[in-house]
Amino acid sequence: MRKEEAVAALGQRSLLLPGWVQAALAANDRLKLYLSLLQEAARHAGDPQAAVTDWSAEFARAGVTETGWLQELVRSAYLADGVLMLRHLDRWCEAVAADLQTMARPVCESAPSGPAELLARRDAWLEFLHSLDPQEGLEPEQLAALTHGERERGDSLHLLVMDLHKALNALAAEIATEELDGANVWGLAPEDRPLVRAFMRGLRRTAPLKFSHPGLDTAATRDGARLLIQNDIGTNDVHVLVVTVEDLEIRLNYSDLHRGRFRFFQRLLEEVGFVWTVQTSAAGAGLNAGRPYMVGEAVFRGQDRAALEEALEELAAKIVFVIDWNRARKRLQQFVGKAQAQEILYRAAKEECGHMGWLLAGGERLVFAAMESVDGEAFRIGDRLDEVLGPQAAGEYLFTLLRVSSRMLLERQPVDLVADEARILLARLLRQRTFELELLAEHAAYTHAIAREVCAVLEEEPGPEALEAQGQRGKQWEREADHLLMQARARAERHSRWQPLVALMEHADDVSDALEEALFLHSLLFVGPLAGLTPGAREPLSRLADTTLAAIQDLVRAVEIARAVSAQGEAEDEDAFLQTLWRILRAERLCDQLAREASRAIVATMSEKPTGAQIAGQMAAAVEKASDGLLAVGYALRQMVMARTGVTS
Repeated sequence: MRKEEAVAALGQRSLLLPGWVQAALAANDRLKLYLSLLQEAARHAGDPQAAVTDWSAEFARAGVTETGWLQELVRSAYLADGVLMLRHLDRWCEAVAADLQTMARPVCESAPSGPAELLARRDAWLEFLHSLDPQEGLEPEQLAALTHGERERGDSLHLLVMDLHKALNALAAEIATEELDGANVWGLAPEDRPLVRAFMRGLRRTAPLKFSHPGLDTAATRDGARLLIQNDIGTNDVHVLVVTVEDLEIRLNYSDLHRGRFRFFQRLLEEVGFVWTVQTSAAGAGLNAGRPYMVGEAVFRGQDRAALEEALEELAAKIVFVIDWNRARKRLQQFVGKAQAQEILYRAAKEECGHMGWLLAGGERLVFAAMESVDGEAFRIGDRLDEVLGPQAAGEYLFTLLRVSSRMLLERQPVDLVADEARILLARLLRQRTFELELLAEHAAYTHAIAREVCAVLEEEPGPEALEAQGQRGKQWEREADHLLMQARARAERHSRWQPLVALMEHADDVSDALEEALFLHSLLFVGPLAGLTPGAREPLSRLADTTLAAIQDLVRAVEIARAVSAQGEAEDEDAFLQTLWRILRAERLCDQLAREASRAIVATMSEKPTGAQIAGQMAAAVEKASDGLLAVGYALRQMVMARTGVTS
């Protein structure tokens, strides 16, 4: 029970038979080669001095890309008391068993009850292959049972392959398969052909990105008023895609064992214009041992045939990115969080570079090797990439590596060059080292938000509810800023190069703390019997807060400029950075003056309310303290950037 069960569960009949026949005929060619190779190994074991035939070209033409172990199986063969000892016998048995199942599938599984004799023989030989022990080798009787072609000697694997081949030829004649742009089709109406061609056009556009991975076999036929298209995405039972086209409507039934991969594919198709109308979790007794899987139906309604063809092309172009998606996600999650790993894969699909190239080039081994090869101070055992680089830089590095891997493998460049590129990309990223400033940029954003609240409450006195809400927002932002400082401290405990950032962020945290304190003090001015600030006191306090806010805005700009300034930074960037820091310095001096003006105004206008005057004075001092902290942040940021650009201050 395999894909036809899943198709039946989706409400369709199997369209895979023509593709099965084609795959079975290819498996027949490989099985004959595997049996010939086994006989060659036996000959070599009997006469080690004889020349050994190189089967690499034949296997390559048959679709077997890894041939080194096959040659080693022959060259390492020897006899021990008449027993044929073979290295990689287990791999040989696995390969033969897989191809035997592929070859027998259309004959044995295309009808509700397959030929009983062939079914029994297939199962018997699969059990025989499974029972072979590489440590014990092949007895002469076992070797003969696998390879002989004489019916009077009883059944053999060779004879079964011959009989299956005969049955396949008859089956292929019966279904009269036609190939249309690579799709196995039969019974199409004339108006179906442009639609199938559009689907195959999209499939061919991205199919190279699966490289040697199996899958993407397509079959199509007409079923009454509908065109049916099925794509065999992979080897999993329920990993099936069924498309129906009727009039100007496309309906897609898709099932998947992995919820994340289902959502990924759903998101891709929604951008094409598909609307998902059904999303359920289902289970079938004969499918994947009864484990639940996701089932969904998507609908596209086109305005005309051109829109229909475009949607089919885009749909088909997305299919390749589902192949081995979960394997790629798991490997990416060794370096970033789950959500970010999924976002990297989505971006790779959107930009049509995919993830299979990265997997084939080594996947996680590429990244680990690059981490080991760069500056020893940067990474230590147990470090995760995003914990050292920061999530944004780590995600950008991994996406770039996925894109580069695909491009280089499509250009048939050696895998070693991909590994070199992985190291170069990471080394370049570490030289720039702007990722530390991501935490500071986020911290500055929270500080800016608190400063805006301070300005808002001084500009217009809020009501009690608004005052409470503003205070709560300020406290929450201050806590978020504290959390960022704790993150920086945790990283500094593992890596000394984060220590300068910790010192800088401690100054920045003083600013956010002072501003949140000012916001709290302002709320106390409305606790009875107090009634807030006098107009005379509010005006200079508002100017003080506005000046501090402007300085914080300059800090945000300075951090962004600093992130762009690299070891080969542009003179314009460096000049803009220094000019921004100079404005922060001037703002601090102006805040000193404004704080004194506010103090005089508080004394002059609030002397009748000494408690209110005291609180207002403390608020002015808190805002002025924030401006002092900004000056310290500016100096520390200048030191960091100067050190990174190699300039001594």
